[in-house]
This record gives sequence, C-alpha cells and structure tokens, in this order.
Amino acid sequence: MNSGGVRPRPLRPMGKLLAEDTRRHHRSLLLQHLFAEGPASRADLARATGLTRVTVSDLVGALIADGLLGELGTPAESKVGKPPTLVGLLADATCIIALDLSPDDRMTGAVVNLFGQVKARAEAPLDGASGEDAVRIAVGLAERLRDTADRPVLGVGVGTPGVVDGRGVILDAHNLHWAGVDLTGILHRRLGLPVYVANDANTAVLAEYTFGGTTAADLMLLRIGTGVGAGLVVGGSLVQGHAWAAGEIGHVVTDPSGVRCACGKTGCLETILSVPHLRQSDRSLGSVGTVVGEVVAPVVAALNLHEVVLAGPPDLLDGELREALDRCVRDRVMATSSADLVVRMSPLGDDVVLVGAAVLVLSAELGVS
Repeated sequence: MNSGGVRPRPLRPMGKLLAEDTRRHHRSLLLQHLFAEGPASRADLARATGLTRVTVSDLVGALIADGLLGELGTPAESKVGKPPTLVGLLADATCIIALDLSPDDRMTGAVVNLFGQVKARAEAPLDGASGEDAVRIAVGLAERLRDTADRPVLGVGVGTPGVVDGRGVILDAHNLHWAGVDLTGILHRRLGLPVYVANDANTAVLAEYTFGGTTAADLMLLRIGTGVGAGLVVGGSLVQGHAWAAGEIGHVVTDPSGVRCACGKTGCLETILSVPHLRQSDRSLGSVGTVVGEVVAPVVAALNLHEVVLAGPPDLLDGELREALDRCVRDRVMATSSADLVVRMSPLGDDVVLVGAAVLVLSAELGVS
C-alpha cells in the first residue's frame, strides 16, 4: 500500500501526442500535478502546467463535475486579499480492480483507490488449474471484485506471469500453460470495463516507481515468486523491449548442468531463485545471492542503474541473499557504476503487483502515473 506522507510520481510519457488528444493531454497535465504534488489552486495549476487560466478553469470544472476533483477550501497561510480555493484529487472518487496472477497456488485481487491504497481484497485458489480453467478463475475473481465495489470502477489492471505484448495478449506464461491468451479481450467482454494486462514484474516496478517512495529514475525490480522476472524503469520510462520480453532474466542459464526449467532450458536462474526452489534447496541463500549478482551486474553496468529492488518473501530475500547480491555487483562493476547503487527490499510487500496493476489503469485512463 502507499505509505503515508509519500507522494506518488508520474512516469514520463512513452508515446507521442496527437493533435486530437490535446484536451486529454491538458487534462492529464492537471491530474499529474495534483497526483504528485497534492492540492493546488487554479492559479497554481496554470503556473505549474503552462496552461492558460481559462483553460485550467474549464478543465477543473469538468473534472469536478466528473467527480474526480473536489474543492478543498483555502490554504491556512493565505495572504491578504481573497484567498484561493484549493482543488485536489479525490482518492475514493472511483476505484480500480487489480489482479495479481503470479502466486503459484491462487490468484489474488483487490479494489484499489486512486492513491494506490487497497480497500478490499479477494482471492481464488487455483487447485492446480491451468489453461482455460485458469482463465475462468481469473474472470470469476474480477467479476466478484466488480460486484463488491461500492463506487464507479475506472478499469481493471492485471499483473500476470509471462510475456505480454502491447495489446495485453499473454504470449507465453509457462506456469499457467498460457500461449496467445487474449486476457484483455476476455475480461473486457465479460466486465464491460477498460482492461490493461502486463507482466507482473513490469507492474511491480511501476508500483515501486510511482508509490514506493523512491527518487531514482533508473531502477530494476526483481520480482521473486513462483517465477523470477525483472521490471526496468530507465530515465523515468518503463523498458519493455522490441518483443515485450525485457526483464526476463529468470530464464538466463546460470548452470547448464542444473535443474530442468519449465521453459525447456536447463539451469535457468529461476531454477535456483524462485521461492519454491529457495525453500526446498540445501543451497545457502548467500550462494544464491552471488549467482543473482553475477546476472544483475552487467545490467547495472550497462544501464548505470541507481537501485536494484527485491520484491518477494523478506525471510528469504532480506538478509544473506540481498547482502551477497550487493557485494557481488560491487565486485563486478567499476566503482563509478556502483558508487551510489542501492540494493534494497520493496516497501510495498505482497501488494506490489496489485498496486502496480492499478498503476496500469491510472496511466491509461487518467494519464497520471
């Protein structure tokens, strides 16, 4: 959940502005400022965004009518003269349905408000389901959350294991036996709501960047659960790769004579770092951390990352494994690359994918993430 006192940060835009999107763009500028900085007067919004006061007044009026903004009174330190009226984003004006499909034994979901706070939860056991059966479980969970929402639903965000293309089609998710599954289309048809689906590690890094309190513009988040994946934000933008597979480090081979992986290769990083393997293996957590460091170090050096963030069970990750990873990276990259490097745990805990799924919707529907 979004910790108190930490302001969310908007991602830098990833697309080009079209002429017909000008009003939507201006609306997003206002929402981005209010999202990141908190309540402001109309005059402050005009100065911050570079829009005219007439444009700001018109947009604010429309956003108040839509229920997204509210007038919040005057600032306590108002100067002489007529005090300005502050307007602010109403966190509970609408809600988002968020799904995390990454656990190995269940699917989890939540109703999340506009500030990334989880307001209600639900889950559905998998009981070994995969393929179409797993799709039905995901749809049923989303429908249950929609039916319990007590306010308008802005959209549905989903963090799923596997490679997901720009249309939200799951190209390959080994653990769920999904290939070419258009979960976006399926959920949209069943729920009648906007739906956004992305890889779970990508959603997690979006949550970390937006609500995790970090000041870094260049970071990698390692999502460690049933599988292993990485999400990358570089220069304030999510990195997805030309085939939508950026961050798939779980399937980098680290031990060619090792254990067979679900992807078909032998000795992938996932075969030693996934949570089930960590809990069952006799291998020390420090030795695993060193292997992870060997995989991560070239990425840190190539991109000059500021932070490497671990998301997963703290009892496994936050200690010997994290410390060994940190040491290994520093030993393998030049001093300039590691001088300001931070290797840490995510403060968002088990909610990191759910909150990131909400960020998908915030970004697409309001332009504020």
